[in-house]
Amino acid sequence: MGGVLIFLTGGTGFVGRAVARAVRARGHRLRCLVRPGSEGRSAGDPGVEQVPGDVTRPEGWAASVRGADAVIHLVGIIREVPRRGVTFERLHAEATVHAVEAARRAGVGRYLQMSALGVRPGARARYHQTKWRGEEAVRGSGLGWTIFRPSVIFGPGDGFVSLLARLVRFFPVVPVVGDGQNRLQPVAVEHVAEGFARALEAPAAVGQTYEVGGPRAYTFDELLDLVGLALGRRRVPKLHHPLGLMAPLVRLLEPIPAFPLTSDQLLMLQEDNTCDPGPFYRAFGLEPLDFLDGIRRYLGPKTA
Repeated sequence: MGGVLIFLTGGTGFVGRAVARAVRARGHRLRCLVRPGSEGRSAGDPGVEQVPGDVTRPEGWAASVRGADAVIHLVGIIREVPRRGVTFERLHAEATVHAVEAARRAGVGRYLQMSALGVRPGARARYHQTKWRGEEAVRGSGLGWTIFRPSVIFGPGDGFVSLLARLVRFFPVVPVVGDGQNRLQPVAVEHVAEGFARALEAPAAVGQTYEVGGPRAYTFDELLDLVGLALGRRRVPKLHHPLGLMAPLVRLLEPIPAFPLTSDQLLMLQEDNTCDPGPFYRAFGLEPLDFLDGIRRYLGPKTA
């Protein structure tokens, strides 16, 4: 599938910009749905066509899918802002229905969906519940679909490792919600992006759901220690706060945008977020990247 036209949603985000680069590097053309005001955050490539629009209002952009050979739908949020209409239901479930329907009406055969590790029926967190409903819309679409479920994604400009790095840099003792033993399996953003780009050329990926993680899982405490090592700190002192005591405080403070935690995220912190990533790496010919090696490339003692 050389030089085909890809319609991309979510292309101005952290993962979206990486996917845009990976798709372009494989010789494909790109048409990106861009929310007004976010134009400057796109890949910045003159060869990328921009379509203004809001993914929750398909009447403004659905016709622009015509002529595309594939749709990559990446739009997602990790925090709701209900007063602005930014909710999991609208951005995960409803927006996916819009993207699927636009692809079907445009006669697009290939469809790639960004989901999340931990998505399943009966999930506790609304983040996972709405991502699951989005997946269900994709599976029932009749399109040639592929779904990716990544764990925490790291890379320059991420929202996870960068936050941990700020805590390690500026706090003599880092606060940790819970006992710090919940396990995560961070994956490099370039590998997630390459998975999407290579799936466009992989007929065997049609109808597949890939769980995506790094080569090994770490407890939250271990991740903090590795971030500390990348920053040149030999030890990261931690202060653990019991989940039961944190829940009422989080409910009280989560409406404040600067407060870094929500009740939904608190639910997810009580679960491990791990997988067997072998099928993903084998399917797309990728070699796993060690977490510490990866974060040292953009943290490093020189920036501490």
